[in-house]
Amino acid sequence: MSKLYENIIRPILFKTPTETAHEFGIQALKVGLNSKFAQDFASRRFAVESFGELERFKLKFKNPLGMAAGFDKNGTVVNQLAALGFGFVEVGTVTFNPQKGNEKPRLFRLPQDAALINRLGFNNEGTKKVVERLKKINPRCVLGVNIGKNKDVPNEEAIENYLKSFDLAHEVADYIAVNVSSPNTPNLRELQKAENLEELLKALQKRNRELSVKPLLVKIAPDLSDGEIEAIVDVSLNLNLAGIIATNTTIKRDDLKTTNSNEFGAGGLSGKPVREKSNEIISKIYRYSKGKIPIVGVGGIFTAEDAFEKIAAGACLVQSYTGFVYQGMTFARDVNVGLMKILREKGFDNLDDAIGTKEKV
Repeated sequence: MSKLYENIIRPILFKTPTETAHEFGIQALKVGLNSKFAQDFASRRFAVESFGELERFKLKFKNPLGMAAGFDKNGTVVNQLAALGFGFVEVGTVTFNPQKGNEKPRLFRLPQDAALINRLGFNNEGTKKVVERLKKINPRCVLGVNIGKNKDVPNEEAIENYLKSFDLAHEVADYIAVNVSSPNTPNLRELQKAENLEELLKALQKRNRELSVKPLLVKIAPDLSDGEIEAIVDVSLNLNLAGIIATNTTIKRDDLKTTNSNEFGAGGLSGKPVREKSNEIISKIYRYSKGKIPIVGVGGIFTAEDAFEKIAAGACLVQSYTGFVYQGMTFARDVNVGLMKILREKGFDNLDDAIGTKEKV
């Protein structure tokens, strides 16, 4: 089936505008195309338990591979993605008020680099509508909701904007991810600065305790200095965050095979060019936190080997989006089967034993 996608389906899809192909993919999942590729890994004893040592943060995942935020922005195909073999799905990014996002075209393929560039700008139907939709389903996997800031809200008013989304998402989410790292909302990355991030996350954790604690994570950029990463780790540990998602897209376009990438304009780069940078960030977070904070590794996962590299660097879970776009419906199945084979060949009894092994050498 993977050859069918690679040789026939993908070439057809890649002749259409990127966002049109994405919308077609969502519709195909809605009508049940995923049923031909469905794969449930619950019976394979491939379970993962996260987040953290505290019982109130623990969630059980059927497998460690999740769909990253950005693919199912409005929560319309959660169970369809679970049926393909994803152990968790992160819906969003959602904002309190609906947003149309940036002007089209805003999503571009770089086939030579197995990459995407996007400047979507948090296009979504608004947290309330997405949550109402999610209330009507019975998720077949762990459900994350990724929340962001509305474009027209200044950073000085960001906390209240995030809190409004948090209150709504808390009703349905198994965990909530705070997006402060998209390059497509003006000045959003300023919220990654330690003092700004601490103020935001402190307010969200306070509300979290008032509502009943659910795992709260923060998603960071790959374009941070070592000092900034260490400061984020300190904030996360001090506030008992359940984890860090590393990483979002990069604004850098070094060493690309696609020579005209700048013609696409501004936007975040994802896919294979981000893989090594993401692995470096994961290793640094693991080292700075002494392995005390769970890490969700994301960026450039196309194969089981890519996933294992992130786990060995310190991630306990991994996510993909661009890899799924390029590899097709069998992607989750192929990664999970391959990852189980790698663990077996390397003599690991379970996935937990493999976490951070590269850093422990």
